[in-house]
Amino acid sequence: MGDFRIGETATTNLPGSQLAPSVSERLAHAPVQMDHGTHKKMLRGKLKPEARIDLHGMTLAQAHPVLTRFILGAHEDGLRLVLVITGKGKDRDDPGPIPIRRGVLKHQVPNWLHMPPLGRVVLDVREAHIRHGGTGAYYVYLRRAR
Repeated sequence: MGDFRIGETATTNLPGSQLAPSVSERLAHAPVQMDHGTHKKMLRGKLKPEARIDLHGMTLAQAHPVLTRFILGAHEDGLRLVLVITGKGKDRDDPGPIPIRRGVLKHQVPNWLHMPPLGRVVLDVREAHIRHGGTGAYYVYLRRAR
């Protein structure tokens, strides 16, 4: 870089402040792992989940083992589409100087579903249609039981 003079426009190749994509954006843009016809029906809310679990009000430590048992049990029972309700998260009264991410479970559950031991039985994860909870719930499409 050369010298900078007052009045000139600064040219830099520094990366901008790129914000990480939201969970909704990441899931919406993830490659589809399931049958495309089934995927389209699911996104339009036309498929009815075969089972559901509500994690509202649980801490991360409480929710993780409950979710693990539910998903593995549903897979053993041969279920394909289940609904995991996380809630959207609540607004904090006093956010303070450090921003706190809203919806801890909403952000953590998709990670758990892709990590062992659940990753081996989960084929796809998508945000639910508004009729099944919208942004406060996830469709989890399970692999066929062998």
